[in-house]
Amino acid sequence: MNIVMLHGVNHNLFGARDPKQYGTVTLAEIDANLVALGTELGANILSFQTNHEGAMVERIHQAFRDGADAVLINAGAWTHYSYAIRDALAILTCPIVELHMSNIHAREAFRHQSVFAEIVKGQICGFGADSYLLALRAAISAVHAK
Repeated sequence: MNIVMLHGVNHNLFGARDPKQYGTVTLAEIDANLVALGTELGANILSFQTNHEGAMVERIHQAFRDGADAVLINAGAWTHYSYAIRDALAILTCPIVELHMSNIHAREAFRHQSVFAEIVKGQICGFGADSYLLALRAAISAVHAK
């Protein structure tokens, strides 16, 4: 099972960026934890991070062409306004799980809206770095339920 993990804008600065919201875990540590859990659950994790919206769209297209079994996405701020990423995600035929480290519904009002919500299987937020592991478990469950 191949699962694509898409990390959005500014996530390369996890560990240094706003530790109150995101903790001190780095992106490399998040990815390592995903790989470890994926191995335990029989899934190969392919991670990608970019600060460029077009590159994110291209990676989603690649996931479609490769026939990814599921996609996890933490698009960061793009979650709230990127119709380009939403439209690319809508092309996918596999389960998509949206995730966020912080509880976006307890933050600024503009973060309460996800333009992806209508097309994703579900959303996990507010559990810090564990949101990634919960999302992986949810995605694998959704793949098995197909």
